[in-house]
Amino acid sequence: MTSKAVVKCDKKWEILALVVLALTVWQASPASAADEPDLIFRRSTVFKWLSPNDKLATYAVDDPEVEGVACHFTVPEKGGFKGWLGLAEEVSDISLACRQIGPVKFKHKLEQGDDMFRQRRSLFFKKMQIVRGCDAKRNVLVYMVYSDRLIEGSPKNSTSSVPIMPWGATEAAVQKCGEFIQ
Repeated sequence: MTSKAVVKCDKKWEILALVVLALTVWQASPASAADEPDLIFRRSTVFKWLSPNDKLATYAVDDPEVEGVACHFTVPEKGGFKGWLGLAEEVSDISLACRQIGPVKFKHKLEQGDDMFRQRRSLFFKKMQIVRGCDAKRNVLVYMVYSDRLIEGSPKNSTSSVPIMPWGATEAAVQKCGEFIQ
């Protein structure tokens, strides 16, 4: 083998190593605006003989920018060997319910449609997002969940609203979400 052939081969391996490193770092980077969700429970929906079952999983996540609000969402999780290895593309059927769980306190100014939570739903191409907005006229926080793909989005979505109410006997003044939207 000539020295030119060895140099070409080494360059190919260097490029391949850089691509693998970039993909690894990209996959390890945080995908969510909030902390990781808490698993509440899973329920099998499709039995598989030799591999994990398909399941529905319900998770909880606190709004990282608005104290006193939590969302619960249910997502399908693919079983089989592809699901077990993390290679299956998950479907876009996601349900959402958000509620006030304590006194509502805004940590700072927010933008309409800000991401509250993001999570990958396939190895490369799909992610689920929960976004937050404010209906200032009604003093209601509005949350929407949807999934998108690199090539085309998904029309499947779910919406939940959280009216901002006094919490407990001592809280008389209620913050207005319209005052915290940029």
